[in-house]
Amino acid sequence: MAKIPTIKAVDLFCGAGGLTHGLVQAGIDVVAGYDIEESCRFAFEHNNRARFYNRDVTELTRQDILAHLADGDYTLLAGCAPCQPFSTYSRTRKKPGEKDGRWNLLNSFGRLVSEVKPHFVTMENVPGLADQNVFNNFLALLTANGYRHDYRVVFCPDFGMAQTRRRLVLIASRLGPIKLPSPTHKPEEYVTVQNVIGHLPKIAAGETHKDDPLHKASSLSPINMRRIRASVPGGSWLDWPEDLRATCHQKESGKTYPSVYGRMRWDEPAPTITTQCNGFGNGRFGHPEQDRAISLREAAMLQSFPPDYSFLPLEQKHDMRPLAKMIGNAVPVRLGEIVGQSIKNSLALTD
Repeated sequence: MAKIPTIKAVDLFCGAGGLTHGLVQAGIDVVAGYDIEESCRFAFEHNNRARFYNRDVTELTRQDILAHLADGDYTLLAGCAPCQPFSTYSRTRKKPGEKDGRWNLLNSFGRLVSEVKPHFVTMENVPGLADQNVFNNFLALLTANGYRHDYRVVFCPDFGMAQTRRRLVLIASRLGPIKLPSPTHKPEEYVTVQNVIGHLPKIAAGETHKDDPLHKASSLSPINMRRIRASVPGGSWLDWPEDLRATCHQKESGKTYPSVYGRMRWDEPAPTITTQCNGFGNGRFGHPEQDRAISLREAAMLQSFPPDYSFLPLEQKHDMRPLAKMIGNAVPVRLGEIVGQSIKNSLALTD
């Protein structure tokens, strides 16, 4: 029987392991992850057979990476750098001439690609990165090092994810042609909020389910409890009586933010899950029918994490804010799986 080739991978900026978990589900052997957030160690190592390294990617060397990839038939380097400096929000709020040091992270990833020359490369980021010189320089670096690449802004519902996130996804190969797949779901087939979290047990605002410390919802102030009770799925604060509306929303400038204090709809995908997904006032993060924001477990599942994915030891206190940040910053697991499948499919094109 012919030996099945192995693809060994290192996940830079690995976070809680969303990309890694997806790659593993696709049959790729992720052996190490690097991130500067020590808080991600448990989630990454507990749910994946890989070791977490709390190190700054800008300080890594060729030898550091090659030590993990030495005995793989094929090798993959993933570098999904933090997206904040490339987001529309960050760029519009930046002062003239102000620079964000995180822009250099993509250059550091490019340096490691040039030095290590793995067989495959992948990255994921916000769509706005495609308009930046740093991305064009990265593409030129790939070409100069013999890579063929494909990239696209992916609309997550097109691939079976229940959130309207759009992400720039790139894959590259030194072995031959490589392509991202065509969408797997038509609009009438989109996975909905109901499909993903509709079966979870009910909890109240401020409550944690006895069997799952991650199924935990933020508390609501008395005014916000009145607001969510006045909210309808898919609606906005414009549906509320005047006395419930925030002062800032009564100004002309505030009327351009209709999606805050919103409820999700059961029959549609969720909005993009962000680092503030635990807060009713931070977006359309209200539960479709229960009077609360979505729980951390619901947010994780809408990010396509498995329902038993652990982010902290059971005995550790599950604080909302850092966990919401960990979940919101993650690459959706299903997106990682799509990347892994695309890489494996490309091997068939080179045979």
